[in-house]
Amino acid sequence: MRSLAKIPATVITGFLGAGKTTLIRHLLRTAGGRRLALVINEFGDIGVDGEILRACEEEACHPGDIVELANGCLCCTVADDFLPTIETLLGREPPPDHIIIETSGLALPKPLVKAFSWPEVRTRVTVDGVITVIDGAATAAGLFAADPQAVADERAADPSIDHDDPLEELFVDQLQCADLVILNKTDLLDEAALADAMRHMAPHLRDGVKVLRTTHGGIDAGVLLGLAAAAEDDLATRPSVHDAEGEHDHDDFASFHVDLGHFPSPNALMQLLRPVLAAPEVLRLKGFAAIAGKPMRLAVQAVGQRLETYFDRPWTADERPATRLVVIGGRDMDEPAIRAALAGA
Repeated sequence: MRSLAKIPATVITGFLGAGKTTLIRHLLRTAGGRRLALVINEFGDIGVDGEILRACEEEACHPGDIVELANGCLCCTVADDFLPTIETLLGREPPPDHIIIETSGLALPKPLVKAFSWPEVRTRVTVDGVITVIDGAATAAGLFAADPQAVADERAADPSIDHDDPLEELFVDQLQCADLVILNKTDLLDEAALADAMRHMAPHLRDGVKVLRTTHGGIDAGVLLGLAAAAEDDLATRPSVHDAEGEHDHDDFASFHVDLGHFPSPNALMQLLRPVLAAPEVLRLKGFAAIAGKPMRLAVQAVGQRLETYFDRPWTADERPATRLVVIGGRDMDEPAIRAALAGA
């Protein structure tokens, strides 16, 4: 007989490339017998994060328990995509022990949390916590505001200040909704840079919210799950830059994908990508590549000009090895020029 207790759901948010998917992979490895369901939302039409998680082969999450939503950020498609997905998961026998929702890096968390108050799910699911993953190196470098310290000073003097930078708005909203903040990639920071990152975050943290430092998302499920925040009942304490707006859109951002062939080596691919990543409007690049003579798929992840590659799994018998990359950037991103640069492959 099904328990009447609410199923906990954890919302994992954070800007593009902060390390959300890596955090979830570690969470799966340390799930401690929980059966988890994953809802993965990506900006763009190619699901890279879902593919990475399907390759992890952890007992806590089977491929059938991963639901991928690529029709837009969940904060804008709650009724059309999110609620039907949750209802489907709740209808499974047995239902999951815990639901993990990885939002797009461009999603606002508050509209998603608010959806848990809808009658269809309110009596059956509760938001155990909102976890915001922060790219420590990007934050210390001030990539989410033209002048991060000036913004912090102004907000300290006037909490109602408007935000003109869409990246900063996302950064602020994702922090202000958090029950727990994961400051990731701290291996790239010295003590001075760590202090800078903390200073940039401090004005936007709610009282009592802890910041945990990590490298490669190495936080166990025992820490991430079981916060019992019931965030859907606590919306008033989670301010948002967009509270006064009727709707939120993503017109400030764009994405496209490029299909390429094989590369002679990972280094050859990296040499091709570095000039593309140097373009100021390119925020994120990710995907998979085929390397000549290698039976494994090469995962590609880039934030700003930081580029990482690793072989994640063998190509399957029904896959045609090829390179497919997703580029995400500002609305002024020069797509034809980027495509022409990549065509050199």
